Amino acid sequence: MNRPVNAVKRVLRRRKRAEPPALLSTPKPSLTYRLISYLLVFPIYRLLFRGRTGGNANVPLEGAVVVVANHGSHLDPPLLGHALGRPVAFMAKAELFKVPLLGPIIRACGAYPVARGASDREAIRTANDRLDEGWAIGVFIDGTRQSDGRVNIPQAGAALLAARAGVPLLPVAIINSHRALGTGSKRARLVPIHIRIGTLIPPPASRRRPDLDAATAACQQQINALLDQGLLPQGPQRTAGVLPPSP
Repeated sequence: MNRPVNAVKRVLRRRKRAEPPALLSTPKPSLTYRLISYLLVFPIYRLLFRGRTGGNANVPLEGAVVVVANHGSHLDPPLLGHALGRPVAFMAKAELFKVPLLGPIIRACGAYPVARGASDREAIRTANDRLDEGWAIGVFIDGTRQSDGRVNIPQAGAALLAARAGVPLLPVAIINSHRALGTGSKRARLVPIHIRIGTLIPPPASRRRPDLDAATAACQQQINALLDQGLLPQGPQRTAGVLPPSP
């Protein structure tokens, strides 16, 4: 009599474990994250760098997603996590966590350290764990800062993450951060930094190299096209869903 019941229980347990990451509940911003975003990142982005964000309606506020962006400055991780209106977990060089002020900020904003020389497999495993928890994972598609702030030599890591987890990619363009505090800069220039959020790209059909390359090329094309549009026009700014929250 108990055999059919036990069989049903086993099937239900298997179904629960097979739930796609994209359907999982998104982790809520911690109090530390909200304080950092409201008291520090907000004034730096909006006041010092006259920051503006466009395309917030394209950001899925629930479920896992791989956020793919260009990279021109160490300012990019906290600014991007703030502008998207939800915590974004970034792979970041372990050395950055030792930098005064910057280290605590990027850690509070969801970044996690990857030791120099660590294998790609180890980094991907860590990112997959975050996606399984419903996080947005941030990936700078070139892997390192570019002096011109564009996507020049994109890597397939973001596409591989999306393919493994079955989650979409969200291209984002960070405009002018390379001019504000780029490679070789010793102090910041207070130029406007604007962020344009693109449209979702479906996960690659498979982990085969041609599928990964196609998704990577689509991200590169969309990000560079957003960069080519330049700074956002003056006028009413739509920032629905963007931190900082109301008290």
